[in-house]
Amino acid sequence: MNQPVRTRFAPSPTGYLHLGGLRTALYTYLFAKKHGGKFILRIEDTDQEREVPGAIELIYSSLREAGLFYDEGPDVGGDYGPYIQTQRKDTYLPYALELVEKGAAYPCFCTKEQLDERRQAAEARGETWKYDKHCLNLSKEEAQARMASGESFVIRQNIPTSGTASFDDLLFGHIQADCATLDDNVLIKADGLPTYNFANVIDDHLMAISHVTRGTEYLSSAPKYNLLYQAFGWTPPVYIHLPVVMKDATRKLSKRHGDPSFEDLLEMGYLKEAIINFIALLGWSPGNDREFFTLEELVEVFDAKGLNKSPAIFNMEKLTWFNAEYIRQLPPEKYLEMATPWFDQALKGSGIDYRRLAELMQGRTEVFNRVPEMVSFLKQMPEFDRELYLNKKQKSTPESLLPALQLARDILSPLEPWTEAALHEALMSGIAQAGLKNGTLLWPLRVAISGQASTPGGAIEIAWLLGKEETLRRLDAAIDDN
Repeated sequence: MNQPVRTRFAPSPTGYLHLGGLRTALYTYLFAKKHGGKFILRIEDTDQEREVPGAIELIYSSLREAGLFYDEGPDVGGDYGPYIQTQRKDTYLPYALELVEKGAAYPCFCTKEQLDERRQAAEARGETWKYDKHCLNLSKEEAQARMASGESFVIRQNIPTSGTASFDDLLFGHIQADCATLDDNVLIKADGLPTYNFANVIDDHLMAISHVTRGTEYLSSAPKYNLLYQAFGWTPPVYIHLPVVMKDATRKLSKRHGDPSFEDLLEMGYLKEAIINFIALLGWSPGNDREFFTLEELVEVFDAKGLNKSPAIFNMEKLTWFNAEYIRQLPPEKYLEMATPWFDQALKGSGIDYRRLAELMQGRTEVFNRVPEMVSFLKQMPEFDRELYLNKKQKSTPESLLPALQLARDILSPLEPWTEAALHEALMSGIAQAGLKNGTLLWPLRVAISGQASTPGGAIEIAWLLGKEETLRRLDAAIDDN
């Protein structure tokens, strides 16, 4: 590449970092790092009405949490700041006025009411409305006088009425649009702030951005951006437009529809490493069947040629599978550290041995927020359907149930010390002496002291975790009920 690679992630501070935005940030980061370049964060906050308080700080924290550390940005500085568009407000008008001088833009004094009236008239005629260049016909002197008088105005791009506008995209190739179909979009709003359509062009040039990665929703606007680059005599960046992330075949992933943000997933107990790995594969392939990558490994193997033109489907079940695999690979001490707050939600004050519980739970944990429900039976015996006792596979029948529970009581009552090894030895010896199948005794015992069809560990591990007193108390209650 002839120029240094400089990429930018430029979110609007309108709320949480949604997963489509996170993927854009990830690919932007990976491309920069793959080519030894810089990854820049720029906040595009010119749409002040939609800005959510605290959203800028949330963007900072989300990117840091994801491991996507930017080389330049509002809170880390750099040679091309400010990196927040409203702090660059005075930058844009001179460039817009330069375009006016060149005939590539013009001031527009049409009021909202006038525009609405003309729009409605066009729609009544069955026409698709686009601005009719009404104010382009004003003389230079009249336009300057009206601006100088304080009359409200915007500055619009002057799109040619004939010919084509085009650009080249790394993923979609050559894109061309008929200029007659393009609208004279607003560059500078009445409040003096630039629109996204203008600010991103000016900022990308002034920040020496070499590659722009963004969603395909901007494909239709990019030809107009390139007309601006041409008017200024600037070289446009290389474009990479990413297909959207879909909830399913018909609906885009959307926070408005209850789909999770990155922060939501972290709060639910998904590991950031699993999320990043999964997001990387939403629309990109390494060219083989490999699925698991650290962020550092993604930098090594990332190639824009592996990007897919088709929309990606966000499969929550697949993310959960990824997460479970990552949890299984955690060092036991790390799992215990991460699981402890979730254990506390259900077991605080119970005296349960968290370390042993963690050993039993690690291989069964898919997402941490499911842990409290899985272990809550250890603190309080739940209500359960007595049909749970009956398990043909385990040779547990109505006739064998009560004798099995009473035998378990007889074996466990005198047992000392209460260790897993002693529990195992006593129960297995008792089962052998009684000539029973293991499941005939162990299945109803586990149900009687847990009330669960599925538990971390079997009857022996559960009995040890509960302790002798609680195990016998639950066993006695089960015998009384049967």
